[in-house]
Amino acid sequence: MSSSSIWRLANPQLRDLICYEPGKPVEDVARELGLDPAGIVKLASNENPLGPSPKALAAMRDALERVHFYPDGGGFHLREAIAAQFGFQRENVILGNGSNEVIEFIGHAFLRPGDEVITARHAFAVYALMAQLFDARVIEVPDPAFRHDLDAMAAAITPRTREIFITNPNNPTGAMVSQEEIDRFMERVPDHVVVVFDEAYYEFLDDPPDTLKYIREGRENVVVLRTFSKIQGLAGLRIGYGLGAKNIVNILQKTRQPFNANAIAQAGAIAGLLDLDHQRKTRDLTREGRAYLEAQFAGMGLEYVPSFANFVLVKVGDGNQVFKALMAKGVIVRAMASYQLPEWIRVSVGTMPQNRLFIAELETVLTRAPVPA
Repeated sequence: MSSSSIWRLANPQLRDLICYEPGKPVEDVARELGLDPAGIVKLASNENPLGPSPKALAAMRDALERVHFYPDGGGFHLREAIAAQFGFQRENVILGNGSNEVIEFIGHAFLRPGDEVITARHAFAVYALMAQLFDARVIEVPDPAFRHDLDAMAAAITPRTREIFITNPNNPTGAMVSQEEIDRFMERVPDHVVVVFDEAYYEFLDDPPDTLKYIREGRENVVVLRTFSKIQGLAGLRIGYGLGAKNIVNILQKTRQPFNANAIAQAGAIAGLLDLDHQRKTRDLTREGRAYLEAQFAGMGLEYVPSFANFVLVKVGDGNQVFKALMAKGVIVRAMASYQLPEWIRVSVGTMPQNRLFIAELETVLTRAPVPA
């Protein structure tokens, strides 16, 4: 069949769907630009520069001896460990191939063509992609100062609204909303709307808002997403989870493929979850590096968004050109044009030598092409 005829068979919403564009891998940059991979610094995808915990590495090596068996399809031990950490039961936890997969589960469970999904304008791109995949309508609510406007998001709810996504701290801006704002918002959310709190950067916060209390209070329309990709340094395993009331988790389990969380990922995640020392070291490194980057941006006269996560959003003029110029020097950051922010880049916090190298190269690039006033 020709490509035109096969498209006539495809679901129509796929025609205009733009696939998610991840940060450039080191290997791609090395191949495309003829650079030595060992000399490339990747600060594009909010990964943990310390890598996985030694305990997670040991657990994964041990799990390798048993990869001829299928994984535990129910994720018993990992779900038990997660539940114990937060005072829940195993039935309150669902595992995903990354927390992104849990977003897809929620779409399978609750979205029909023509339904509405509410997000902030500069929120994680996957929410809108998933809505399009299920032929739902995306309502983007303006976010002044790059913070979720929860009052405006509540006001945007209609009888067709099925999902609202609140990313806290937000990716890609790093901004955070307070407990008071969240509580006021939740008082206005009707039962027919599923509220998804995406908290991928939760562990980096000193005093995080408590969204799990809504689950403890019996709200069945709340899902809290967490991940092992960030502070635990297990991004390559693709392992995340959702927390919710038993009834909503039971619904989501029905949308899940068997064995979606592989055995090595489960073993590494359990060990990473329990390695509090590695998490503390990552937090300390992040706070030091984030403060350094923000101070340098201020000293260079660059506008940036004060961040609560392990990255900083900074305005550099032509973001795509700066991204390309830095990449040519072996420093990978994230251009933000796909987030309607063409003048900005997002830089992940690395080790201090990596942070200093980035700043030095950024100064060189901006000296050649100054930021417009």
